[in-house]
Amino acid sequence: MKPIHIITLITFIVSMSSIICGLLLEVDYAQKLVGFGVSGLFLVVFPLFSYYRWKGKDVKDYMLTKENLDKMRENQKNNKI
Repeated sequence: MKPIHIITLITFIVSMSSIICGLLLEVDYAQKLVGFGVSGLFLVVFPLFSYYRWKGKDVKDYMLTKENLDKMRENQKNNKI
């Protein structure tokens, strides 16, 4: 496993554990546990996952440019026939 996988997985598990403990335990700082868990997911896990998935891909392939729209229209015409 790559280090980015390990970091993402550990942070995900810690964040989810924090959220679950905050919801199930009746302690004074339960809301803080939930907040830290959501913050960990939002600020650490999601950016790491997004970086890993988009690394090495061309963004132009996913943008609606004139060329891509023309390709989509051509593919739709070919699929109807």
